[in-house]
Amino acid sequence: MMDQYKHKGKLHQSKIRQFWAEVMGTTINQYTRDITLRGKKVFISIDSASLRQELTFGKEKLKDALNREIGEEYIEEVIIR
Repeated sequence: MMDQYKHKGKLHQSKIRQFWAEVMGTTINQYTRDITLRGKKVFISIDSASLRQELTFGKEKLKDALNREIGEEYIEEVIIR
């Protein structure tokens, strides 16, 4: 039913936002401007250049953790900007 009405992406996006706030902590969450799910790509906007670079090195780990949180292999790519 979720696939039919195309609400699956919005449900996953809300899970990702909640996961990000809980797991990444308040400091990283404060520097996070926006988290958007478009198709099967997650776009994370970070205000701090040094934090952005640090998170870029762990994109594969982030992708795996987010897919685990969602409960399926849905996310194909994490883009930090």
